[in-house]
Amino acid sequence: MRFIELAEKRCSIRGYKPDPVPEELLNEILQAGNLAPTAKNLQPFHFIVVRDPVKLDELAVAYPAPFFRQAPVVIVICTEPAKGWTRDRYDGKNYCEVDAAIAIDHMTLAAADLGFGTCWIGAFDPVRVANVMGLPEGIKPIAMLPLGYPKEAGRVKTRKPLDELVRYDCW
Repeated sequence: MRFIELAEKRCSIRGYKPDPVPEELLNEILQAGNLAPTAKNLQPFHFIVVRDPVKLDELAVAYPAPFFRQAPVVIVICTEPAKGWTRDRYDGKNYCEVDAAIAIDHMTLAAADLGFGTCWIGAFDPVRVANVMGLPEGIKPIAMLPLGYPKEAGRVKTRKPLDELVRYDCW
């Protein structure tokens, strides 16, 4: 499959079959996140794979959408800002969230390539997730990624036309 076809195929899935995700395929998805480029190759993120039904129930309190709890696996992606590269010379911007976002995107694309569905979740209670996951000081949950076999096809993507997004040489 060409990359553009994979990018078109990937969509947010909001319904999952209860079938387990095979370990070797889960590891392939995690490895895709690990291979993502990061600023200065610092990789200031961590992936917590959650399969325990009790933990999944606890996470569902932090994000109570019904589809979320259907997924047999949730990957909690955390950043470690103290280990992220910062653009100190200019404005001090820390790139740990950008690095994590690239890793998440790699995982969503790998999952789609393997026939799995995902849905990038950012609208959750970060304090509750940190408590459920037992995160140490300095580790921040940035996103949750439910993962599983889709119950049905995702919605057709609608996107702005390129001429609304792309500029050449200046604004």
